[in-house]
Amino acid sequence: MMDMTALQARIAAQDWAGAERMLRRAAKSKGAGAQVFYNLGKVLQAAGKGAQSGAWFKKAVAADQGYAIAWFELGRWAIDADDLTLAERCFDKAAMLAPDDADAWRNLGRVRLRLGNWAAARTAWDRLGEDAEVLTARYRIAAELGEDTAALQATLLAQAEMRPEAMKALVRVAKGSVPLRFPPLAGTGPQ
Repeated sequence: MMDMTALQARIAAQDWAGAERMLRRAAKSKGAGAQVFYNLGKVLQAAGKGAQSGAWFKKAVAADQGYAIAWFELGRWAIDADDLTLAERCFDKAAMLAPDDADAWRNLGRVRLRLGNWAAARTAWDRLGEDAEVLTARYRIAAELGEDTAALQATLLAQAEMRPEAMKALVRVAKGSVPLRFPPLAGTGPQ
């Protein structure tokens, strides 16, 4: 049995090597649970050994398929490992297990945008409110699907604080044309 007080003290003191030793011993013991594997993954991340954490997050979700935060962390690890297919599966599972977790839905939407899975991305973004990232994602999805984007574009450009993100979204889409007119450069044409 692991001494939880000692583990918490090591974590509070940021003694990652000591916490890692304790958790590795616990992970080897018979009946080690998902929480031990998850915590070892988190300690490895904190210690700068993030590449190793994925194996432990995988063990955590194998031990407990309903462990939403472990699915979420495995998804984050998968993004760092550039495995977007795994990341999508993990964030989808995390969002289904914890439907009120906005971070799971947001990351699921981000991954689906990167994969070009527009319709599925919409289902994730539609679970969220109306901040700048959500609105720009909705604009991009509509543009990529060839839908009318005029209302979304007007909404994005109407709010000054959203304009930088809006401008990125307006020129980033793969389909259609860039909806901007640039003035001629000085000295290059009629003024």
